[in-house]
Amino acid sequence: MQKEQTLKEDKMYAAAIQRDSSFDERFVYAVITTGVYCRPSCSARPPLRKNMRFFDGPTEAAKAGFRPCKRCRPDDPHYNVTRLIQLARYIIDHAEEKLLLSDLAERQGLSPYYLQRTFKAVFGVSPKAFQDAARLNTFKSLLKSRDDVTGAIFESGYGSSSRFYERAARQIGMSPKAYRSGGEGETIHYACRMTDLGALMFAATAKGVCFAMFGENESELRNQLASEFPNADLVQSSDNGGEQLDEWMSSLEAHINKGAPRPELPLDLRGTAFQIKVWQFLLRIPEGDVVSYGEIAKAIKEPRAVRAAASACSKNRIAVLVPCHRVLRGDGSMGGYRWGLERKRTLLDIERLRKNA
Repeated sequence: MQKEQTLKEDKMYAAAIQRDSSFDERFVYAVITTGVYCRPSCSARPPLRKNMRFFDGPTEAAKAGFRPCKRCRPDDPHYNVTRLIQLARYIIDHAEEKLLLSDLAERQGLSPYYLQRTFKAVFGVSPKAFQDAARLNTFKSLLKSRDDVTGAIFESGYGSSSRFYERAARQIGMSPKAYRSGGEGETIHYACRMTDLGALMFAATAKGVCFAMFGENESELRNQLASEFPNADLVQSSDNGGEQLDEWMSSLEAHINKGAPRPELPLDLRGTAFQIKVWQFLLRIPEGDVVSYGEIAKAIKEPRAVRAAASACSKNRIAVLVPCHRVLRGDGSMGGYRWGLERKRTLLDIERLRKNA
């Protein structure tokens, strides 16, 4: 047993010496001469082996009387999230450039494997896919403001027009020309169900869910869908064998009516770069928790854009799946909700009950 423990500590010591970030969630080490404990990836100069003690996590190190390092903040569970948000902003600002995973990892002082794994855990996609989406948003903005499709492709950072068209259908579900004309020629399937919160219409493109709205009845919701996507071909799911959409709709209905977990479905988010940043942040709010519009603005590094954050929430087309109902005013009052405050209050009450159960 002693030999196994020694081998385990030797491995942890090697990880600390190499500042291997892939071990950050597996242990911390403390230094008896300073009384401080650190993450394995801490940039501080490694101590002598004889002065190191190893613990499974911050709680155990604190119980032993050690205090957290102010440099690597091993007691802060959001430390890596904050660093990844900063990296995401860097990717957005340099989306048109060639960004290698190894270069991004070096920039953050992380290993490529650890960056890939943690970035995907936080944002749901790899750094490469995130850059593709950011580059595509730039392309969409350019496409709406000019007639030169080829110029927009190259200005967005695509190395060639063929490289862009290889990805275009998968990423935006339509040709660039169709997108510029409001999605003309695109097919959107939809379905409508009654839930405990009233009529709910659910619509999806080939990429994912693009519309989930509450209303009084199917006719009203159909008109809203047509208003949001005026040039698309709208097809009722049951009329065209849309089994996948029906399954998604059933999973969402089970979540609302029966307390099943919120389904993790593919989403087709369409908005400005700022709106999408807000919506992506909303996707990371745990069920039962709430944030303020000001907290959203700070989290996406736009602290003065509180009103813009509120506006982005109000323009969300995807109810429940993009949980804008979890956002309150700074004073704790309900604020607004596109589908009515009573629905917002009900959703929050349901989630709080589940969290406290």
